Amino acid sequence: MLVLGARWFRTNSSRISRNVSGIAERIGSSEIFQRFQNRHPEAWEFIVRRFQPGEYLGLHLTVGLVVSIAALWLFGGVTEDMIHHDPLTRFDVTLLEWFHTHTTRTGLEIFAAISLLGSPLAITALGVLISIVLAVRRSWLVLIGWVAALAGAGVLDILLKHIIQRPRPPYASAFLYNYSFSFPSGHAMGSLVAYGMLAYLIVIFWTSRWQTRVAVVSATGLLILAIGVSRLYLGVHYFSDVIAGFAAGVLWLSACITGIEIVRRERTESL
Repeated sequence: MLVLGARWFRTNSSRISRNVSGIAERIGSSEIFQRFQNRHPEAWEFIVRRFQPGEYLGLHLTVGLVVSIAALWLFGGVTEDMIHHDPLTRFDVTLLEWFHTHTTRTGLEIFAAISLLGSPLAITALGVLISIVLAVRRSWLVLIGWVAALAGAGVLDILLKHIIQRPRPPYASAFLYNYSFSFPSGHAMGSLVAYGMLAYLIVIFWTSRWQTRVAVVSATGLLILAIGVSRLYLGVHYFSDVIAGFAAGVLWLSACITGIEIVRRERTESL
């Protein structure tokens, strides 16, 4: 959804800017905002520039900031609930037990295969493959963004796991050979960033047919969701682990896409 939103926003940025600018002008004519404008003219000018028609970069930064703040708020809320053993943790256990009682041998095989698509091995292989493609095309800017997105997600996952140090669910030992902490889900975060970035590249640079773009974004969203569910089905993560992984992934993916778009705005690069 983030990639589809970015594509839609990019296509309709001029119309959005005009509409938002008109709304901002009407709001700005109110008495409260008039007083704010008179007392803080520099701050008011900065805010207005964010929504002026033609100011794609400013508006893009604003939308990226809103998405990042929302993701950070979700991650912070889930983390706080988990640390303080709020009702979310009880739901974690309830859902874990529900999945455990409804597992089948066939289901375990299917979800183990799906989970493999979000593993560090699969993400690394995908990262190397796309890096080669971008290097052959001499798309150095996007190559840097691609590598930064995947490497940053890996580092962020390791840091968060060792800071929070949540133990794995009791059923995790049946599938994990090496012990690691549970919160957040590295598969959820890594898959959202890697496949989200891949969808961004395809939608923005590698196809112009809207049918293809919708199909790519839909398939990407379903794959990421399936990987998250697979971690619950296998019993290697709690629900809050997966949600936190998705939230952290959205935060990092939004930052990476926004960074690439900022540089592209100043130095256009075609793939």
